[in-house]
Amino acid sequence: MNDVLQQLAAIIEQRKSATSDESYVASLHEKGLNKILEKVGEEAVETILAAKEFANNDEGKKADLINETADLWFHTLVMLSHLNLGPNEVLEELEKRFNISGLAEKAARPN
Repeated sequence: MNDVLQQLAAIIEQRKSATSDESYVASLHEKGLNKILEKVGEEAVETILAAKEFANNDEGKKADLINETADLWFHTLVMLSHLNLGPNEVLEELEKRFNISGLAEKAARPN
């Protein structure tokens, strides 16, 4: 699974330097961080709505939920790329949290 994120991050980095008429990723980078964040927010809302529909026993909405989650992850990777970060930093943070209670981890965060 990690390989898929790494491959996608590499493709995003390659497309970052393309022209905006050649690449959607390049067009997002050209429009800047605010546009990228807008897309992350839009995809987050769409994911939430799809999850609610799926949770209401609408099995037909499973594909919608998976597609919206994929869109959210994709746009989040574009955001990280724009900020010169990648999925490794996020995966390393998640790995640090193994064997730590979520409540303990949250309590240890600075206010």
